[in-house]
Amino acid sequence: MYQLKKISMAIAMIGFSTAAFMRQSVAVPLDSANVNPQVTSINEANISKSNANQANAAKDISPVTNGVSQKLASDSKTANALNKFLPTIKYTTDNLSVSAQKVNNATWKEGMSIDRIIGTKLQALLNWHHNGVGPVDGYWGKNTRKAMQAFQQANGLAVTDTLNNETWQALTKDEKLMVQPVLVSYQITDADVTIKTTEIPAGAEAKSKLEGLYYENITEALAEKFHISENYLKALNPKASFIAGETITVYNPGNPNTKPVSRVVADKVTETLYAYDDKGNLVASYPTTVGSTATPSPTGIHKVEVKVHEPNYTYTAKDGSKSILPPGPNNPVGSVWIGLSKPSYGIHGSPDPDRISRQASAGCIRLTNWDALALLGVIQNGAIVEFKE
Repeated sequence: MYQLKKISMAIAMIGFSTAAFMRQSVAVPLDSANVNPQVTSINEANISKSNANQANAAKDISPVTNGVSQKLASDSKTANALNKFLPTIKYTTDNLSVSAQKVNNATWKEGMSIDRIIGTKLQALLNWHHNGVGPVDGYWGKNTRKAMQAFQQANGLAVTDTLNNETWQALTKDEKLMVQPVLVSYQITDADVTIKTTEIPAGAEAKSKLEGLYYENITEALAEKFHISENYLKALNPKASFIAGETITVYNPGNPNTKPVSRVVADKVTETLYAYDDKGNLVASYPTTVGSTATPSPTGIHKVEVKVHEPNYTYTAKDGSKSILPPGPNNPVGSVWIGLSKPSYGIHGSPDPDRISRQASAGCIRLTNWDALALLGVIQNGAIVEFKE
């Protein structure tokens, strides 16, 4: 079922229209009621309006960072879009704990178990090669295995269920990337703590009365900023108060994929979204939730028709009354809506990053908010979207 924060929802998507201002209508039952979600361009991303505008897209930018992550120097439209959507992160390696240093210096050899130290390093390396693992938590699990297999596929390696020496050597052959710090020190800024927060109520009508579906607290916002699970963030900083001026230990996201994406494949079996450039090269992968038995995804090939940053969402109850849910990271479709030519279907974010690929969806392609934002910055207008059984 479609999982909203604190709500369990089954979604049946129907109806789609693209008006002059990019309005998208879908219908969804929420808590046994009928829902007509509506995604509207509240803060429409200023993305190029044709594929031709992306012809001078960014050269491949190294994932290696030097004190600053997610700040791309290129002046291409792709890089500018990514800089707009993803927060710049300034970090140091000063005063890291012994346990954090162990993660940064970790290496793996055949026969070693994957404990949380190795697990964190492995997740970082996969992420930095643009094979997303979802929220970094240091544990070997479903999403980490899928990311490893996508990396193996992209690099012509044997696809395996467990880490092997050939894969580790490929992950670590870039010496600069291998020594890039995984865990870093970050000083919390005023901007980090002066964000708007709110308690998310259970009902759609109550949600509609909020100014925005913001984060519920500072640690939720920080966890999403650093692509890390909230529990792991707290575990790394057991004595932190998470106030401005405080220095905490966080995961270093590195730099996102900057290669324009002209085709994506949503694989329903692996629950992975594979992104390809115009030459057919696999340039990124993202863990995803795609459909369910009750509300299956469509089949076949479709195209990207609309891209919206910070969409709202319209809920229609059984009696026909409507409630417009405001934008925000805890909106039912998260921070992004990428609408398809198939009416009512799209690629979107999620208010529950920890549950990506661990629950059913209503037929759409659901990503973490940070993966959805990274994809929004590079996916081309008219890009092919293929659903694979």
